[in-house]
Amino acid sequence: MPQIQLCFLWHMHQPFYKDLISGEYHLPWTRLHGLKDYYGMVKILEEFPQVHQTFNLVPSLVVQIEEYARGLAKDPFLQAALKSAENLTEAEQIFLLQHSFHSDPQRMIYRYPRYGELYDARQASSHNVERGRRAFGVQAFRDLQVLSQVAWFDEEFLEGDQEVRALVEKGRNFSLEDQALMGRKQLELLALILPTYRRLATAGQIEISTTPFYHPILPLICDSDIAAVSHPGVPLPSRCRYPEDARKQLQMARDFFAPLKPRGLWPSEGSVSDEVFSIAAETGFAWAASDSGVLDRTLGHAAGILEFYRPYLWKQGGRSMNVIFRDHFLSDLIGFVYSRMDAAQAAGDFLQRIRQNCSGILASGRDALVPIILDGENAWEYYDRNGRPFLRELYRRIQAEANMKALTVSEALALNVAEPIDHIFPASWISANFDVWIGAEEDNKAWEYLLRARRTYDKATGVSAEKRKLAYEELLIAEGSDWNWWYGPEHDSANRPEFDELYRNHLANVYRALDQQPPEELSRPILKTVAAEARTDPVAPIHPTIDGRVTSYFEWLGAGLCRPDGRSGSMHGQRSPVREVHYGSDGDRLFLRIDFHDTKEETLGGVEVRLRVQASAAVFDGSLGVFGSGPRGAFLTGAEITGAKCAFRNVLEAGIPLAAVGAVAGKPIQFQFSLWKDGLPMDAIPQQGWLEVP
Repeated sequence: MPQIQLCFLWHMHQPFYKDLISGEYHLPWTRLHGLKDYYGMVKILEEFPQVHQTFNLVPSLVVQIEEYARGLAKDPFLQAALKSAENLTEAEQIFLLQHSFHSDPQRMIYRYPRYGELYDARQASSHNVERGRRAFGVQAFRDLQVLSQVAWFDEEFLEGDQEVRALVEKGRNFSLEDQALMGRKQLELLALILPTYRRLATAGQIEISTTPFYHPILPLICDSDIAAVSHPGVPLPSRCRYPEDARKQLQMARDFFAPLKPRGLWPSEGSVSDEVFSIAAETGFAWAASDSGVLDRTLGHAAGILEFYRPYLWKQGGRSMNVIFRDHFLSDLIGFVYSRMDAAQAAGDFLQRIRQNCSGILASGRDALVPIILDGENAWEYYDRNGRPFLRELYRRIQAEANMKALTVSEALALNVAEPIDHIFPASWISANFDVWIGAEEDNKAWEYLLRARRTYDKATGVSAEKRKLAYEELLIAEGSDWNWWYGPEHDSANRPEFDELYRNHLANVYRALDQQPPEELSRPILKTVAAEARTDPVAPIHPTIDGRVTSYFEWLGAGLCRPDGRSGSMHGQRSPVREVHYGSDGDRLFLRIDFHDTKEETLGGVEVRLRVQASAAVFDGSLGVFGSGPRGAFLTGAEITGAKCAFRNVLEAGIPLAAVGAVAGKPIQFQFSLWKDGLPMDAIPQQGWLEVP
């Protein structure tokens, strides 16, 4: 009987944050995600022995975890969290205020009432760190030191470890002993990560695949000019061609996991090319994975379900490689959408979509291999309780399905006949090109700096073998994809300046290891200034005409403005369809104007706009209406908001009686709105907090 074979591949990765010369970690994310994700994601499978999965472990991540687990990592962020609050210097207090709130407010900060109070106090300082420092006393700083760490603890420790649970129940007024306990528990948890992976791999429940050692974009390392194949005319830096570095990164990865010797490869960011596959096959890898968008461009047409729910066999020049292609849409539902839904609803929706997708394949008598491949760490902080209720519900239902199995990639490949292909299109999982890492001004400058450092290394003489080894290691680290992830227009993070500095430090270390003076250019940021979300409060009553177009400049004069940040974060999600929002009131009605990036029917057709209003103690939720699938201008106003009037031509305009949403004239109201399509959330404005009309 034909079956659905679910192949989950969780990609576990962080950049190499350690400075090899100073020995210091410049950012804490390996440790924090180690506490919150790496252990729990594999540990939970012990509850579901029939669910088999593949975990892709990047060697440079594992190196860092090992050092943390041994208590040897020099992490100034952890040191600041463990230092006695009474003895903190002013600089250390400012450091804590700057770096203790990099968590999702809704799911991680406000989950702990005292942490939420401290967050509100920090926000009330209008981002003036010095003012915030003066507002925090010794006890407030100690509470912050403890809770900013506990918020990242794995759910199993939060619920099952008596000492950690006691910290959570205490909630505030922590002591020096509590602070020390928090530090000990971190080491205890971090020490469990790698043994748990080894245990489940030995038992056969998981397969461990890997990625080139320092997570480079291998096709660009082999030949940076290949970016022009997927994006003709893209501006390129001077040509970088170092296939020997690509081979070294792959061989180091295979050797690192000896005697395991992983068979599978998730090339960094799903980035592939024929040259990369050839080197990977020579190095000993048997299978690789990429994205359905890459399959589209390989086949020369949009691949259907029948085509990407099966394995392929790449053959060229006497070498071969099995290849699977991730279901981009379903993988992104887990990464970006289901966090906004109830766990049971999300799990049910996911499996129902898979059943529908696979019905035709099963009816034809063939098994359906469904690759679900995504980041195994960054999505969960936006889920309730770190996504564990969702995963438990999903795995429970998979085990109960008669014709569905969750298999490792190698298990699934052994059960299927692969379709032959004679080439692979050179691209990554993002938009089937390499634009995230090359082509923008910042990206290209970073490549030029890397190339100059590489050529300096090639020409260096009179340097000891030990120093050359250190210089080459720093070059391999600088080849990692993460630095250019934060350059260019695509992504944003509060830590972008630190990533920029760390990248330039790695390159500077190349010169220092070779006993040369680093060039002056490495002392200056590559980053340019980038505007974040813009928000302006209403300053005067407004009286717009609700006709779906901007009738005059003056009709929205005095309105509030919210312009979402166009960049995404550490996971590459869809850009918000909303360009900007104008809002205000005339005292009787709430007015809303939504400007979209794209007003095409295929973009907005079927999209529902939902409104959430908070006035006094009451909260109103209702549907404003739905965009029709017909010609432009169609917006079907819903019946849930009495007296609401909406119109859409170039923009969506709405006038909503305050009384209809439980608001009182003359009193402040707060509101949010969200966009939904096919029962799934697309976006929410604002992402955090409320828009307010005085």
